[in-house]
Amino acid sequence: MSSNVTENVAAAAGDTTTSDVAGDASVVKSAAQLKKEAKQKAKEEKMRKFNEKKQKQDAMKESAEGKEKKEKKKKEKKEVTVTVYDAKTKPGERKDTVCQLPDSYSPVYVEAAWYEWWEKMGFFKPEYGRECLENVDPKDVFMICIPPPNVTGSLHLGHALTNAIEDALTRWNRMKGKVCLWNPGCDHAGIATQVVVEKRLWREKGLTRHDIGREKFVEEAWKWKNDKGGRIYDQLRKLGSSFDWDRECFTMDPKLSRAVSESFVRLHADGTIYRSNRLINWSCTLKSAISDIEVEKRELPGKTLLSVPGYEDKIEFGVLIEFAYKVENSDEEIVVATTRIETMLGDTAVAVHPEDARYKHLQGKNVIHPFRNEPIPIIADDFVDMNFGTGAVKITPAHDPNDYDCGKRNNLSFLQMIDDEGNITEIGQQFKGMKRFLARKAVLESLKEMNLYRGTKDNPMVVPICSRSKDIVEPLVKSQWFVNCTEMAAAAVKAVEDGDLEIIPDMHIKTWNQWLKNSRDWCISRQLWWGHRIPAYFVTVNDSSVPRGEDTDNNYWVSATTREEALEKAATRFNVSKEKIQLEQDEDVLDTWFSSGIFPFSIFGWPDQTLDLKTFYPGALLETGHDILFFWVARMVMMSLKLNGVLPFKQVYLHAMVRDAHGRKMSKSLGNVIDPVDVIKGITLEGLHKILEQGNLDPKEVQRAKDGQKSDYPNGIPECGTDALRFALCAYTAQGRDINLDVMRVLGYRHFCNKMWNATRFATITLGDNFKLKAKFELCGLEGPMDLWILSRLSNAVQVCEVGWPLFDFSSITTAIHHFWQYELCDYYLEYMKPVVQSGDEARVDSVRQVLYTCLDIGLRLISPFMPFISEELFQRLPRRTAGESPSICITRYPETKDCPFSNEKLDTDVEFVQSVIKQIRSLRADYNLVKTKADVYLETSDEDVVTLVKEFTDTIKTLTYSSNVKTLINEQPPVGCAMMTVSDKCQIHLMLKGIVDVGKEIGKLEQKKQRLMEQNTKLQETMAKADYESKVPEKVRKTNSEKMLQTENELKKIEEAIRTFKLAE
Repeated sequence: MSSNVTENVAAAAGDTTTSDVAGDASVVKSAAQLKKEAKQKAKEEKMRKFNEKKQKQDAMKESAEGKEKKEKKKKEKKEVTVTVYDAKTKPGERKDTVCQLPDSYSPVYVEAAWYEWWEKMGFFKPEYGRECLENVDPKDVFMICIPPPNVTGSLHLGHALTNAIEDALTRWNRMKGKVCLWNPGCDHAGIATQVVVEKRLWREKGLTRHDIGREKFVEEAWKWKNDKGGRIYDQLRKLGSSFDWDRECFTMDPKLSRAVSESFVRLHADGTIYRSNRLINWSCTLKSAISDIEVEKRELPGKTLLSVPGYEDKIEFGVLIEFAYKVENSDEEIVVATTRIETMLGDTAVAVHPEDARYKHLQGKNVIHPFRNEPIPIIADDFVDMNFGTGAVKITPAHDPNDYDCGKRNNLSFLQMIDDEGNITEIGQQFKGMKRFLARKAVLESLKEMNLYRGTKDNPMVVPICSRSKDIVEPLVKSQWFVNCTEMAAAAVKAVEDGDLEIIPDMHIKTWNQWLKNSRDWCISRQLWWGHRIPAYFVTVNDSSVPRGEDTDNNYWVSATTREEALEKAATRFNVSKEKIQLEQDEDVLDTWFSSGIFPFSIFGWPDQTLDLKTFYPGALLETGHDILFFWVARMVMMSLKLNGVLPFKQVYLHAMVRDAHGRKMSKSLGNVIDPVDVIKGITLEGLHKILEQGNLDPKEVQRAKDGQKSDYPNGIPECGTDALRFALCAYTAQGRDINLDVMRVLGYRHFCNKMWNATRFATITLGDNFKLKAKFELCGLEGPMDLWILSRLSNAVQVCEVGWPLFDFSSITTAIHHFWQYELCDYYLEYMKPVVQSGDEARVDSVRQVLYTCLDIGLRLISPFMPFISEELFQRLPRRTAGESPSICITRYPETKDCPFSNEKLDTDVEFVQSVIKQIRSLRADYNLVKTKADVYLETSDEDVVTLVKEFTDTIKTLTYSSNVKTLINEQPPVGCAMMTVSDKCQIHLMLKGIVDVGKEIGKLEQKKQRLMEQNTKLQETMAKADYESKVPEKVRKTNSEKMLQTENELKKIEEAIRTFKLAE
């Protein structure tokens, strides 16, 4: 309860008009007179109402103007001048730190100039401080490669989390003295880039890729990459990422492209890669195979209409349609159910369970296909669920993964009834040429006409949608290149089971095993032009003795890194001269994940045995999101084991997924995909809207996204700075699988930066120009309990970090560092030491200065991996212990427990009790609005140990609570006129109010507040007592009302206690 809350009562007084009717009842007035008087009266009444309305408007206007002026004044008061770094420092030169520290923390000031200097000095290079990298002990090497972001766009907060964690780990290892390399790079993102470039080509020139041809299109793609690709690297620099930029790579660079070709050739040579006609994910819009990660699985609760590219009307999904197949030469029928009625055009069997008694007599017989008018078999297969639907299943082997397997097992025909563009093939008879989803309606109508339709019902289902084109994914059988994953997957599982590869957190091991033990062969063909063209050549031999080969015949395909090499291989294989060989290179490109799978060693020049490959491969760690555990991590492990016989890294750390504050997945259409630079620099709501307008969203989605932004960021996003964003993201990692990121929490860490800033600014003034720093900190014997306590807390923070880093326990590390700086150093120690510094006792003053410097020096080094900019800025403002120390905090030694042996658990416990005393006194003072007024404090206790402890810290309590006196009472009553609060069962606090506050005035204010709260409580009780309250009021509202009721009752109790206290002080 706060007594400074005043109740302003406004009395609204209106004009009171008294109408005295004069006249004699016997006087008779004419009709004209009565009419005239009535007219006059009406006029007067109208004027009265007009005046009342005008007065009311004037009053409202005056009130609004007053409020506006008040808000304007408040706003002007709140506006803080942004401090910028305007010294004339050339790019790459060391920042000027001789100038005075600005009054408050400003991210734009702090982050200026440092990154360019770090980069120019070579601090991020593994060679820094070493003559060469030869003969480096592998144990002293920390190598991590970036999960290469797609070159198509810009980074979002998910990327920012990845980089915050990876950079923190790299900086920590660098400060531990290891040879560190964090290798940057970008992925060419085959489908994503091609889609973007095609859209741009059409928008700017009205051309398709086929209009300009493959060679010109690839040129356009490279042009786009060169124009836009630098955006990501600019963002990474803005995030403070300590990459070795001299080793930057792109998956389409010649060095990496050579490694991709070599990998394909080797895996094809040993049979791991093979050509086959198999079922794949096909995008009819892109006209390409797509990977599993590019398939979004949208769950539908039942009947749902979805927009599909190429269709004017929405298409119905989420229904189960039943129709009958007539049994051949019989009056019987089998009813089957399907969610895709159009695919029945390609049915080649009906399957039942072998043990299903309903259909045992029909097993081995045929049903008649109503459109092809041909028999198809009734087969028995135990994959059929007898309890689902009718227990009979239509089989379309060429268009369904389960049916494909069933077709293979039972040697069924594979009839492709949908072509590459999503149209019905000649298999569909009269439906040939129709779009697949238009055929859906047509087939259904025909079945009804043939009296074979048996009903439709809602059916929850999952619809596969291409994430790039938003088209419905079509399973098609195509001749493609596949990787046999069976042996490689088993090796990857064994590596984890044997402990050679550690997956952190270990809860992801189950997913790892589940995926790999059930993995299918991997389709690596993509019908694109942008990417690594498959280095495989179909061979035609111009010799009558050699028959012409089929596309799916692996014997007629040779792979090689060059055309000349392929020619040699083909001539040797078919035992003919090279002149008789005709080669046709496969038009397709490789799946992007293929080149990503060899990224850990392709970046170092593999297959050449370069110095970098010998030094940095295998790496130490792979850090990424758990969503690509199989698509990328598992494939890197499989490819590395297969091609090189070693694991690509020893550990895999998987971070959580970033969601918005409401727990929703980041989506452009929701407007919650945020550029980390916008959090760093801040952005207006209008600025966020403008970004949406410049994107590729549908106009309807743009408005929806704008509404989402307006709801989440009504005032835009405030400037938070890089350090605050990085620290917040790492601190969030305790949430588990998902991170619900609230930008306001990031802003909270910006305020924390200001705390650090003010602490160091205070220190630079307190230390002074004549401060002589000891070469090594040691206790001098003059330290007081609070000095020893802050050193103990510093030691604790160092210990938590030392234990936490190897365990990737970023939550504990960030909590310990934040708690030390904000709640121990700033809130307690700095306040405690101020009177000591002003005491004039030079020896004592020097001791606290030495302690203060030690806390700042170690505290800045602890936080540096998370907050590189502010830690560098403040570190450079402090003196050095000895000459020749490291020029930058980023290469200064990270604190270790052995260097900070000041832990004192008993002292920590004692001060913790003293802190609880201080908090309660501060709370009491706040309750009675004693901001600048000193008051006496009485500590009542019956425990001798408490008395001894409190007496030892009396000066500290007095200083930190702004008290005039602190007196300990043992078995003695405090004087009358005090407010009381309990610290523990052994200690109570009494704050003297008598003679300090205007008791009558305070009681009056409290009585007014009490009355208002009681009225609120009564209204709430009346609402909650209504008969239909439980049934009509939503649960969320009822819960809020209950919380309000409890809160009001607690506040009323506090007010009554305060009134009683004041009355005692009268």
